[in-house]
Amino acid sequence: MSAWRLASAAALLALLTWPVAGRAAERCVALEGGRVWLPSGPVEGATVVIVGERVAAAAAGAAVPEGCERVDVSGRVVTPGFVEVQSQLGLIEVEMESSTDDAHAGTQETPNPSVRASFSVADAYNPRSTVIPVTRLGGVTSALSVPDGGLIAGRSAFVDLAGGSQAEAVVRRDVAMHASVGGGGDSRAWTLGRLRALLTEARDFQTHEAAWRQNRTPPLAFPPAELVALRPVLAGTMPLVLDVDRASDIEAALRLASDFGLRLVVSGGAEAWMVADALARAKVPVIVDAMLNAPERFDRIRARADNASLLWAAGVPLLLTTASTHNARTLGQVAGNAVRAGLPVEAAMRALTETPARVFGIADRGRLAAGARANVVVWSGDPFEVSSAPERIFIGGRDIPRVSRQTLLRDRYRRLERLHAPLGLPTGAAASPR
Repeated sequence: MSAWRLASAAALLALLTWPVAGRAAERCVALEGGRVWLPSGPVEGATVVIVGERVAAAAAGAAVPEGCERVDVSGRVVTPGFVEVQSQLGLIEVEMESSTDDAHAGTQETPNPSVRASFSVADAYNPRSTVIPVTRLGGVTSALSVPDGGLIAGRSAFVDLAGGSQAEAVVRRDVAMHASVGGGGDSRAWTLGRLRALLTEARDFQTHEAAWRQNRTPPLAFPPAELVALRPVLAGTMPLVLDVDRASDIEAALRLASDFGLRLVVSGGAEAWMVADALARAKVPVIVDAMLNAPERFDRIRARADNASLLWAAGVPLLLTTASTHNARTLGQVAGNAVRAGLPVEAAMRALTETPARVFGIADRGRLAAGARANVVVWSGDPFEVSSAPERIFIGGRDIPRVSRQTLLRDRYRRLERLHAPLGLPTGAAASPR
C-alpha cells in the first residue's frame, strides 16, 4: 500500500475511532500567550489551562500545574467554541433525500399534523453524521439540533459535536419548544389564533385532566399527548422559540407571551429592529442570521444588514445563526458580517458563545473560565475573518482531529499524478484540467 493510502487510512481511522474511545484521562494542556477571549473580553498573552473535561484556569499569568503540556499559541486567538442554535445538525444528512431527514414529524394522516409538541429530536440525533466533522472545522463545538415543520415543530436537543454515541453527545434533551407563525400560506390571524387556542386548551387540560379521563368534559380539539408536552412551556421552564420575521407578527407574539407567561425567543426576526425597544423591555432574545439583509419575502420587506447591531444597541439579548445545517461551519463568517454592519466585536463573540448557552440553560458552555466545559478553539487569526481557521479544537478537553470527509477527499485528489499514472496518462501541469 502506498504511503499516501496509508496516511489517508490512518486519518480516516482517527476520524471514525476517536469519538468512541473512552473518556480521556485527566490530561492537562496549557495554551499560553494567545489573545484569549475571557468573559470580560479579549486579553493579550493570557493562559488557558485545561484539565480533563474542564477549564481549570483562564487568565493572564494563570499558574500552570507541573507536568502540564505547554502549548505556545502566541499570535493566535483562543475562544470558547461557537454554538449554532438554528440547524438540523445530526438530523439531516442529505437535504433532498427524505430518508435521511429526521427533523420532521407527522403526516397528513396524523390528527392535527401541524401540532407536534411531543416530538423530541434527541432520539434521532446521529452523532456519526458526516456533517458534524465539517461543522467542527468552522470552530462550532455545540449546537441546538432543531425540529422543523408545522405550527409546533417539536422539541430541540442541545448537543456537543463530539462523541460516538447519543449518551456522549446529547448534553440535554428537550431544551426548547419550536413553533412557526407566518409564511406558510395560512392567514396570520388564523395561525396565531390556533396557537392561542392550543395553549388555552393545554392550560385547561392540566387543570381538568382527571375529569376528561372520566369523560366529563367536552372532546378535545388537540391530542392529549401534545397538550401534556406543552406543560413546561406554560410553566416557563422551557422556552418557546417562535420562527417569525415580520414586525407586526413579533408584536402579536409578544402579546401572546405576556398573556400566557411564556419564555419567548424570537428566531429569524428580519424586521425585529423595528420593535427592538419592545423586545428589550420584555427581555426577549432574538436569533438573527446577519446574512438575511434583503427583502427576499414580503414578511422580510424591511430586512436590513444592521439588524443585529440595532437590536444589540437597544439591549435585546442577541444570538447569531447561519440558519443552516450544511453551512453551519460558516458561523464565524456570519458574525463577521454583523460586525461589518456595526455590531461590536465583543457583542458578536458573546452572541456565538455565552448568550446561547445562557438562553438555553447550559451554563457551563460558552465561557473560558474556571469550571467551564473545555470547549475551546485556537484560531490562526481573527475568527470572524474567512482567512482564519481553527488550529486546535477541544471539546470536553479532548483534542479533536481536524479531519472530515471533505479534507479526506481534498487530500485524495490534491495531486492528479496518483490517478493518471496507473492509466498511462500524462502527469504534472499538463494533466491538470483547464
